[in-house]
Amino acid sequence: MTTLNFRISGRFRAWRESSGRSTMEVWEIEEILKVQEQLKPYGFCMDVVESVNVHDEIKTGGANRELYIENYIKTIRNLKEFGVKVICYNFMPVFDWTRTELFHPMKDGSTALYYEAAKIRDNPKEMADYIQNNLHGMTFPGWEPERMAKLDELFQSYAEVTREKLWENLKYFLEKLMPVCYECDIKMAIHTDDPPWDLFGLPRLLVDDASIGYFLKMVDNPYSCLTLCSGSLGANPKNRVADIVRKYCDCIAFAHIRNVKHFSNGDFSEASHRDCDGDTGILEIIKAYYESGFTGYVRPDHGRHLWGEAPGNVRPGYGLYDRALGIMYILGAWDMLDRLKI
Repeated sequence: MTTLNFRISGRFRAWRESSGRSTMEVWEIEEILKVQEQLKPYGFCMDVVESVNVHDEIKTGGANRELYIENYIKTIRNLKEFGVKVICYNFMPVFDWTRTELFHPMKDGSTALYYEAAKIRDNPKEMADYIQNNLHGMTFPGWEPERMAKLDELFQSYAEVTREKLWENLKYFLEKLMPVCYECDIKMAIHTDDPPWDLFGLPRLLVDDASIGYFLKMVDNPYSCLTLCSGSLGANPKNRVADIVRKYCDCIAFAHIRNVKHFSNGDFSEASHRDCDGDTGILEIIKAYYESGFTGYVRPDHGRHLWGEAPGNVRPGYGLYDRALGIMYILGAWDMLDRLKI
């Protein structure tokens, strides 16, 4: 029988205001210890941490990137002291995940994250302001208020960063980290870009089968691997996520399993984990992991807001109830595959 490793992740506020600029701090031992203490009463471990933000100067190849890479290395060494095995990160320019509506009404009475393609063509500040005004004091990695307050500066810093340059900067970053990852036995697992296409003229890298293959060859090291998100890749109907899982399973350290529903105009919404509620092919994806002998970490990712979860009392996309239902749906499918001995 094969088992799934569900995880709890440590999330930290990794940015601060210093002399008017956002600076990535080292995650100090004392700070990490506070998170560990929160987990102990529930029997959780800290095998996986997401997200250790990558500073924009690393992504752009800015003058201070060596400082921020050194901070990242110190953070890796500190996380080692707590048994961390996988760090989930991303290399998306300016914005992390991108949605245009955080509480879109669904037919079943729930709400969910929604992407309206027509709103991602002109003014990034309008979208960023909407996100900030609807988080009700909550924060997301990559959407820190101090960063969004300097959106014009951020876009200017990326003005000369082509797709090729972004790949070069990612390679430089990882090559600096690999000896430390080996020393600490911690894998760097890059999250596929969400959504998997360029936004506001900014390039995105991890968007399909070919780009994932390029990434893995670019820094061919067992400590450089994937956080493969079925929802981010699945936002593009052309991506056959189950086939990608089968092809790269040995390089997937962390699996995010979630479902999306496509619309003919290019919009998409989050959906429940039930296969029939979306277009991602959740059952085939779970089967692909099972048949490939996946032994990494997995979690249900995103989902609807249910039973009173609303703006101000829930982190958008991270409702408690639907993700709990998602865990049981995934485990049920996995148990059935075990029963059938596929």
